[in-house]
Amino acid sequence: MRFAYVDVFAPRPLSGNPVVVVDGAVGRPSAVLRALAREFNQSETAFVLPSDGAGDWRLRSFTPTGAEVTGAGHNALGAVVWLSASGRLPAGRASFTQAIGDELYTVTVRSVTPNGAHVAIRQSRPRRLGVVEEGGALERALGLDPGAVLRQPVPEVISTGAGHLLVPLRSRADVEAAIPVPSLLLPLLVSAGAEGCAVFSLDPSEADAHAVLRFFNPAMGIHEDPATGTAAGPLAVKLLRDGLIEPTGTVVLVQGHAVGRPSRIAVDVHDDEVTLHGDGVVVAQGDIDV
Repeated sequence: MRFAYVDVFAPRPLSGNPVVVVDGAVGRPSAVLRALAREFNQSETAFVLPSDGAGDWRLRSFTPTGAEVTGAGHNALGAVVWLSASGRLPAGRASFTQAIGDELYTVTVRSVTPNGAHVAIRQSRPRRLGVVEEGGALERALGLDPGAVLRQPVPEVISTGAGHLLVPLRSRADVEAAIPVPSLLLPLLVSAGAEGCAVFSLDPSEADAHAVLRFFNPAMGIHEDPATGTAAGPLAVKLLRDGLIEPTGTVVLVQGHAVGRPSRIAVDVHDDEVTLHGDGVVVAQGDIDV
């Protein structure tokens, strides 16, 4: 099987969020795919598979714990970056459909080079799944001082393919100070019907960005993710719908500084259409024999 490491939402190599993309796993049982995800030990390993009649291809993605991911985030963008840069997509086309789980996602490719591409993917329509009003419990679960979690706007779970708890903090310093306690955070996420937790504030150090965020997902064995597309889409929706930022066609989010992987994520929101986009860079390729 052929594989590639792709840095997604990356302004340059060795930044952004790395994903391993694997080609040639046709007919391999899920147990082998999960074992390979453990072998690569990235937050997600994505397997490009032939279409079963819906979409131009199928994508299955697994975390190191063996959990299958069905949302369209950096795994989906990374797969398209590699397919584009390696010449595996038909010439003369810029738009494709990618099947993930039961969903079909439209992807658009531009600025293709032998080492990367800029990719946009339409996420699912946003759904608000509930609010979490236990600010004190959130502060304890995130290792934060009292008052760090804002009560307005309310922390809530929003999904554009995967439901994540979005927690507003009063400052970038609080975002940087968060030290999640999995034994406290995980029950809160389960009770809220959320998969992971994104903390954010509206004072990023980058002048052209709207918010800074960090993402934690103890349920999937991810202590901290450098760039989270499935959280960026819901966060962009919340920022605009709650009037937290001025209306704009593109919401720019920054992430990953706390783990030394600076990332830039762009999200276009038009009514219920949420489009995630960013750059990706292929940094390594090779073969794996099983």
